[in-house]
Amino acid sequence: MVFSCLSIPGEDISKIKNKKMHLFRRKLGVIFQDFRLLKDKTAYENVELSMRVVGTRKKDIKPRVLEVLDKVGLLDKAKKYPSELSGGECQRVAIARAIVNKPSIIIADECTGNLDLENSIEIIKILNEINKEGTTVIMATHDIELLKIFNKRTIELKDGVIVRDTKGEVYEDNI
Repeated sequence: MVFSCLSIPGEDISKIKNKKMHLFRRKLGVIFQDFRLLKDKTAYENVELSMRVVGTRKKDIKPRVLEVLDKVGLLDKAKKYPSELSGGECQRVAIARAIVNKPSIIIADECTGNLDLENSIEIIKILNEINKEGTTVIMATHDIELLKIFNKRTIELKDGVIVRDTKGEVYEDNI
């Protein structure tokens, strides 16, 4: 995924020096189609690791991890390993991991691609709530049915060129 002119309030990422890029990345949360959870870590530990990596104070980690696990409906699964969770639950752990450091932007790359429609809708509801709280959510999807269900701005690309921008209008198949 390449962004040629993405800007964050107060920053133009095209002008960020390579040695400062890690600081910019801390403002991003990323959710992948294949979850990318560490199999030998519990749901709690997968989320906690994101905070430890950026140097969060130890005393601040546990309350925040529990808060985001609760937000995605998995507080009762904190001690479970990915192999003990369903696909939808694994994706919710991945969302918790992405939001735990309070990013400005969430990039969700085909985050519903491995899920059935019911779980996909649940994931979109969580992302909508995150968006309502002020976080920008950029979601890449090929799932036209989800676009029909949720009335959000939709930008369609073909060969890297914008061919449609609904700007929040209901997505129509017949355009």
